[in-house]
Amino acid sequence: MSDTVPIIFDRQRLAANRHRAARNYAAHDFLQRHIASELVERLSMQTRDFETALILGSCGGILRDALQQTNMLGAGKIDFVAEADLTPAMLSKSPRAANVVLDEETLPFAPASLDLVVSLWGLHHVNDLPGTLVQIKRALKPNGLFLAALPGNETLRDLRQAFLQAETDMRGGAAAHIHPFADLRDLGGLLQRAGFALPVADSDVVPVRYASPFSLLGDLRGMGDSNILAARDKQSLRRDVVMRAMEILAEKADADGKTVAQFEICYLAGWAPHESQQKPLRPGSAKTRLADALGTQETKL
Repeated sequence: MSDTVPIIFDRQRLAANRHRAARNYAAHDFLQRHIASELVERLSMQTRDFETALILGSCGGILRDALQQTNMLGAGKIDFVAEADLTPAMLSKSPRAANVVLDEETLPFAPASLDLVVSLWGLHHVNDLPGTLVQIKRALKPNGLFLAALPGNETLRDLRQAFLQAETDMRGGAAAHIHPFADLRDLGGLLQRAGFALPVADSDVVPVRYASPFSLLGDLRGMGDSNILAARDKQSLRRDVVMRAMEILAEKADADGKTVAQFEICYLAGWAPHESQQKPLRPGSAKTRLADALGTQETKL
């Protein structure tokens, strides 16, 4: 990672959070399981097979299990898959799993060594996302596929606003407690910047209803997604601020008294360039005028 890249996330704290969360992760992994199901569906629509695949963000083997259950792993669409995570506690416990402990900011794979890279969870914690995308593209063979899921900027908007208002009311100022998330359009631009061909970015908002705002905080901690901002307040968050934020969030409950948390999941897809892929037409090569197609009069500027 370049020395000029700002350090937004404390990666050591992230590893500690994920290590702690691994023990009871299955009680909080509903979002990752939803994402895994979506990624498997998108993979099933691909017409080609993949010899060697890598899963970034193993999360206990969630995506590997989903691929196994849909007969896409082994003799199916994917011959071999390796799983990677920041901490060994989060790796798959399957005896057939090929596990790798790594940091997504420094990928150890040789150029053109992988046919498929899928990121289930974790790229939203990377300090140098453009650099990581370049490394992934470099590791892919020509015509290799990259798929990823990561939270978008609509994620936890109400929770972020509740903490902002609570700290402003109680302390006269606010510190960041909820991570910044990328905009979908910016993510699509990063794919192009990294050199991926045929980039696609789309998103889906997943609403999750909680009996109490505190249940939402429990799930975030259980996912290993507690605050790891490098500029966070090193002191414990004051109890009165937390209680006030939870009150603000509870005021927005739905008619059933449930707190609704919105998770915007952005899905990215891109291919390592290959001569067989479709190419954009050369400028000026069109044989039909747009004005003729629209049945209108062309006005010269």
